[in-house]
Amino acid sequence: MSDRFSGNEDITSGHPTTRNLAPAPAPGPSITLPISATYPSEARQPTDSVAYGPDIPTEAQYRLLGNLDGQRVLQLGCGSGAEAIAMARQGARVISVDPSLHHIEVARANADAAEVKIELHHSDLAELPFLRADSLDLALSVYALANVDDLDRVFRQVHRVLHTERHLVFSMPHAAYAMFDPDSGDPPTVTRSYFSRSARPWAMEHDRGSDLPRTVGELFTSLARTNFRVDTILEPEPSGKRSAYWQEAMSWAPATLLIRATKEGI
Repeated sequence: MSDRFSGNEDITSGHPTTRNLAPAPAPGPSITLPISATYPSEARQPTDSVAYGPDIPTEAQYRLLGNLDGQRVLQLGCGSGAEAIAMARQGARVISVDPSLHHIEVARANADAAEVKIELHHSDLAELPFLRADSLDLALSVYALANVDDLDRVFRQVHRVLHTERHLVFSMPHAAYAMFDPDSGDPPTVTRSYFSRSARPWAMEHDRGSDLPRTVGELFTSLARTNFRVDTILEPEPSGKRSAYWQEAMSWAPATLLIRATKEGI
């Protein structure tokens, strides 16, 4: 299998906010784009535990998903397939949806190489007619919701297909991190307001989109009005790893926001 999934990130001792860490790997040209343009589709991720964002701990530490054995899991945005492979290896039946045909093809190839079965659908994240109401045990999304214009529509569809009292777990770029110019050094330069609603367009060889920053309050409100109860909000500090995504701005503000919400009602 490709070393895309090797998990061999550069790791040094000490906290990332210290000044004795080795230099980070030189970022590729795509890393200067919003993180959601290339994460997780271009990231080197483990396939033994779900990774929620660059340079932060994985599900092995956070334990937000619970026991996956025998569970039917909806993944919104398959990326390169790493998270789906990790969940399938733990006994989950994974159904991944992605609007990018390129992501679908890459995830299918990586799942085949890992010898696990994943059900893949090329579809908008809010178009889930192939799933029955109240039929799933868990929904997961890693960074894919950052490029969705109408989050309420997605949340309503996820609410429809989940069993009552089951979880939606998702990570997104943190709006506080979007304030900084990540290439400006230490300390980073603030270039936009936390409350800015302006999209950040990006384009890759196979895909294009717009990163749409949302405040924590906006996400909480959107979940509440679609009948989800938020039970966990995490703003992870860097874990000590330095991947190609590392920027000094990550020492000043959380790059990733991690939320778990529970379906209420029917």
